[in-house]
Amino acid sequence: MRKIKVAQIGINSLSHAQQVCGSIKKQDDIFELVGYALPENEREKFPKVAALLDGYPEMTVEEILNNPKIEAVVIETEEIYLTKYAIMAAEHKKHIHMEKPGGLKIAEFEKLISIVKENGTVFHTGYMYRYNPYIKELMKSIQDGELGEIISVDAEMNCFHKPENRQWLSCFKGGMMFFLGCHLVDFILQIQGKPNRVIPFIKSTGVDGVTSKDFATAVFEYDNAVSTVKTTATEIGGFARRHLVVTGTKKTVEIRPLEMLVEDKQFTERTEYTNLEHWRDRGQFSKSDIHDRFDAMMAGFAELVRGERENPYTYDYELELYKTVIECCGGE
Repeated sequence: MRKIKVAQIGINSLSHAQQVCGSIKKQDDIFELVGYALPENEREKFPKVAALLDGYPEMTVEEILNNPKIEAVVIETEEIYLTKYAIMAAEHKKHIHMEKPGGLKIAEFEKLISIVKENGTVFHTGYMYRYNPYIKELMKSIQDGELGEIISVDAEMNCFHKPENRQWLSCFKGGMMFFLGCHLVDFILQIQGKPNRVIPFIKSTGVDGVTSKDFATAVFEYDNAVSTVKTTATEIGGFARRHLVVTGTKKTVEIRPLEMLVEDKQFTERTEYTNLEHWRDRGQFSKSDIHDRFDAMMAGFAELVRGERENPYTYDYELELYKTVIECCGGE
């Protein structure tokens, strides 16, 4: 199997730079980490994360982009810089894995998609739940009609962050909706497509004096019903209650929790309800095997770069998703 020569641009502290880097290093049968660049003073800002790259060549962004042997880059800067560096990589025809959801401006994201579409290069985003085994099974069962007509989707992704982390959310309009709610928007768009209307509710709880938008909900209006997204950084026990519930005319599927941790890996639990007669029916419960969300995600990226499969998330879908996330945040 051909190893993919890859370089990392940027790191962050609250997203997945260290996990993506760790997965690339671990999967050295499919990746060769050629080097890295820290263009936004990240070594000083995030020294513990930067230490993960010790022993690999530190390069400038220009050295990475002008090296013809480097065919792929992972863009893991802080969110506000993501699209900036992804555009630079796209202009040099590199295959791209970029942390979700993108930078802050729709026009910049549109430019990025225009370039990668023209080049025909891989554009792969860090929505790691796309590789969750139960999420994958659910999406296929929906496509196969096993749930019948989809009525609604209810998705939550909550946690309890330290005050300094919650205040950091003020970097984005929409706060938690931009940071974590984007995963849930992705679920709904995959399942139901573009809604007729999005109604956002973006709030600050004020807990611990934090002024950022740390509580967010969005309602997606469709012809027959509504679907909902909720994300907050102030819910005790929120990680264990993260869930996706899809209601169809033949079956309801509840994935809760989306993940629980076993050391550095995850498992997921699911209940399926198919009994239309008995109100006391508790459904059929199952638990997934333990898996590593990042190993699956980066192995998937490698498959795309090697041309072994077609990306199911098209350029146009990624643009529509980004625009909808921004709409859920109350606009630019």
